[in-house]
Amino acid sequence: MSLTRVELKKIGRGLLIALAGAALTYLSEQIPNVDFGMYTPMVVSGFSVLVNTLQKLLSDTRSKV
Repeated sequence: MSLTRVELKKIGRGLLIALAGAALTYLSEQIPNVDFGMYTPMVVSGFSVLVNTLQKLLSDTRSKV
C-alpha cells in the first residue's frame, strides 16, 4: 500500500474543502439567532459542496487565463 504524490494532493485538497465547509458552518453559527440544530451535519456537507464548487469554478477560470 502506497500513495503517490498526486493522490496525497487530492487527499489534502479534500481535507481543505472539508475544513472550509466546517469553518463556514462555525462562522454562520456565530451569527445571532442562527441555530441549525439537528441539521448541522447537512449544513456542513452543503457548505463543503459549496466550497468545492467554488474551487472548481476558480480552477476553471485560472486554467483559461
